[in-house]
Amino acid sequence: MEEEAGVVKPKKNGGGRLCSLCNQRRPALKRPKTLEQICKECFYTVFEEEIHRVIVDKQLFKPGERIAIGASGGKDSTVLAYVMSELNRRHNYGLDLFLLSVDEGIMGYRDDSLETVKRNEIQYGLPLKVVSYKDLYGWTMDEIVKIIGLKNNCTFCGVFRRQALDRGAALLKVDKLVTGHNADDIAETVLLNILRGDIARLSRCTSITTGEEGPIPRCKPFKYTYEKEIVMYAYFKRLDYFSTECIYSPNAYRGFAREFIKDLERLRPRAILDIIKSGEDFRISTSTKMPEQGTCERCGYISSQKWCKACVLLDGLNRGLPKLGIGRSRGPNGDHQREMKQSNGTRNIQSKQCGTLDF
Repeated sequence: MEEEAGVVKPKKNGGGRLCSLCNQRRPALKRPKTLEQICKECFYTVFEEEIHRVIVDKQLFKPGERIAIGASGGKDSTVLAYVMSELNRRHNYGLDLFLLSVDEGIMGYRDDSLETVKRNEIQYGLPLKVVSYKDLYGWTMDEIVKIIGLKNNCTFCGVFRRQALDRGAALLKVDKLVTGHNADDIAETVLLNILRGDIARLSRCTSITTGEEGPIPRCKPFKYTYEKEIVMYAYFKRLDYFSTECIYSPNAYRGFAREFIKDLERLRPRAILDIIKSGEDFRISTSTKMPEQGTCERCGYISSQKWCKACVLLDGLNRGLPKLGIGRSRGPNGDHQREMKQSNGTRNIQSKQCGTLDF
């Protein structure tokens, strides 16, 4: 057998082994997670069954719930939408599924990927809701990058996107939001939180369900699913997805952690799951002071500070001080709050709260 990127190609002489699961068909791929050589049919079965077992064992959903699927048009969210739709029908979950997309306002990237999501809406028969940074915050990422540059742009986008998804989910009146974060993503996050010394996030980043203290919990059905297997599933199923990376993310800090994880996976495929397990087993010292969850005084969103991060970043943009909210806050009365007091409460006439919904 010849192998390339996990896909097994039969030798020209027709020889070779059979699928290690069914022992009937020729293998089409080597599973990145287990290194088994299996056929496409068995791959579909084990891939879907593993996700089903996670959903059932972790009790992610209840019959009758309204579920929003975060849909970007990329491989993870497209496979998530397809598999959730299939499993909901096959196992009678009794869920009402919706697609939820965020338009960050990145020409040549998000406008194209949203066209993919609109096709998925038709292909999977799932209603689609799109919310935009422009409508929620008064800014697009293209406009933000022109001011902030490419060094800290991912900070703005990550904060705004997270809140935009919650606000879109609130508009849909859903019970939960599911995202396509996979095992690789979670392993990367564990490493990043260790490197940053971010104890608060480290303690919850491996949780399969987060935000239970807030209005809309988030679930990650792909928590134990390898990125390579998601790519293979999309490839063999010929799913319609958008494969171009964000034009503003090449220098993102996460990218370095991603390359490290990929190097580890090449040496030892089990490393991804082991990092997740390590993150799950971390115990935070009782003497460690953890941030207390509250609500933003300005917009009502969840925050451990007087103002949520989105409001801090947005206020800096609107006041012509875009770097004001970059970096770690120094506490509930940090630099930004002190400067706000010094400004005598004046704001740019075009200043806009981060969103228009009450939480």
